[in-house]
Amino acid sequence: MQVSEIIEYPRQFCTLAAQQTIVAIDRAIPILHAGPGCSSKIFGGASFSSGYQGSGYVGGSAIPCTNTTERDVVFGGEERLREVIDGALKVMDGDFFVVLTGCTSDIVGDDVAQVVSEFTNRDVPIAYAETGGFKGNSYNGHELVLESIINQTIEDAGERIEGLVNIWSVVPYQDPFWDGNLQAIKRLLEGIGLKANILFGEKSGGFKSWKQIPSAQFNLVISPWVGVKIAELLESKFGTPWLQYPSIPIGAVETSKFLKAVGRFANIDEKIVDEYIKEQESSYYYYLEKAADFLLEFRYGLPGRFFNIADSFYTIGISKFLANDLSLLPGHQFITDEAPNEYRSLIEEQLLKLAPGVSTEVSFIADGGKIHEKLRQYGNRYSPLIIGGTWDSDLAKELDGYHLSISLPITDRLILNRHYVGYDGGLRLTEDIYSSILQSYQ
Repeated sequence: MQVSEIIEYPRQFCTLAAQQTIVAIDRAIPILHAGPGCSSKIFGGASFSSGYQGSGYVGGSAIPCTNTTERDVVFGGEERLREVIDGALKVMDGDFFVVLTGCTSDIVGDDVAQVVSEFTNRDVPIAYAETGGFKGNSYNGHELVLESIINQTIEDAGERIEGLVNIWSVVPYQDPFWDGNLQAIKRLLEGIGLKANILFGEKSGGFKSWKQIPSAQFNLVISPWVGVKIAELLESKFGTPWLQYPSIPIGAVETSKFLKAVGRFANIDEKIVDEYIKEQESSYYYYLEKAADFLLEFRYGLPGRFFNIADSFYTIGISKFLANDLSLLPGHQFITDEAPNEYRSLIEEQLLKLAPGVSTEVSFIADGGKIHEKLRQYGNRYSPLIIGGTWDSDLAKELDGYHLSISLPITDRLILNRHYVGYDGGLRLTEDIYSSILQSYQ
């Protein structure tokens, strides 16, 4: 038997990591029809190694699971799934249940749809998604479960709410800063008079916010590719228009562009948008000017080039911020989310026009070993700033460079509600980068 491919330092998980998407919905409960160990390993990697985020309402060891064994493979696991769903509905206090399948049940061919249909007459909504790990990665699993929830549980009540916007952006837990980022997006949109329908995290409203999806004025995709399929699905089902902004807006330059683009699409009075931008930029540049002496005259050494090792969402956003707002020069960028081929030209286009006269090369590569090998070819002539995961910290030391963890795995930072979106997010990222640089001189 030939092993097709082995990679080092993986930065994502299998499709079943969609369990963390469910955990991120307030009072939603995932039920796994998978082998023992699958759920706990995903929790350990995607949650605990994502800045030490914990179980939440029903995550970690609280997730119900069939723990399928050889017997279920030979004779089928439908009866076991039926028992676990029935027990979970009786003893677990949730507003919404989602059954997720693992590799064994998808290979054996358990009729999960039939089993779940036997419970749809209970008082609580329930859905299912076939998320066998061989179907893709964390990002694919996230989209699979969103499609399933929308197709199986969301109905159009015929109401439309002016100014309500569904947000499709970060992948919870795969983005360690997902909770804070979503709240920051919400505040930005509220600043220009819109109401963001945030579907995950703090004060999102749980399943109630999901039932409002068909009532939105439009869908907003803030990502180069994750969420596009969902926006297309909602347009076909409910006729909802959608807008895509392909990068996370960080700092004044990109955030102001983002707000103007959203304002135009939503037909908001230009004066309202401009006044909000003026107010936010005034505060942003006040703090940046206070740091100008340090940023311009730092005598120990600034990074010669920055290198992102992250998904396309962060790589584009951080690269634009560093090139435009902090005038740092890009090195090679490494995108690790295995973005589908049809979206790669858009990603490359974004990185080719970071700022006037500033572009960067990009590689789509998930193998951390190959990324490190390529970075070693640059040597230490650049004093590289490596923005990646904790796994990249030793390489930064080896190359006499600097390092900041912003992508999985992160075990050298505790993350609560920190975020990098918007004007405040740009200031936070500036603090974090230069604090990391300063620590290397202590």
